[in-house]
Amino acid sequence: MSTITKKDLALLVSQSTGCKKNLAAKMVDSLFVAMRDSLIEGNRIEIRGFGVFQVKDTRPKPAARNPRTGEIIYVPARRKTHFKPGRLLKEALHQTREGVSSVADDNTKVADDTDDDSPTTFPEESSS
Repeated sequence: MSTITKKDLALLVSQSTGCKKNLAAKMVDSLFVAMRDSLIEGNRIEIRGFGVFQVKDTRPKPAARNPRTGEIIYVPARRKTHFKPGRLLKEALHQTREGVSSVADDNTKVADDTDDDSPTTFPEESSS
């Protein structure tokens, strides 16, 4: 698993649209600035097929404890961001997981089909 940066996103936009890299970087930057400003104002951002970004208010916690000292402290209410993935994104993520788990299931079936009582090792495992 790797991390995609804003620069990487701009490069992908540039390649898919055929525009210059610096123009794509400005577009990506302006998109994130607009999203940030909307969330700060408390607006909900809905991107069909991707998901929903929204701001939720947390409740204050008047009886929280400091784990080191045991002292009771007050935690005030705050706002936090929340992302709920859309249906298409959920389905795409579940399909990739099912593909990975089916490979593991196939390896298990191969191991179960052996008739002898010797321990089964797979190529990934090394017995040392």
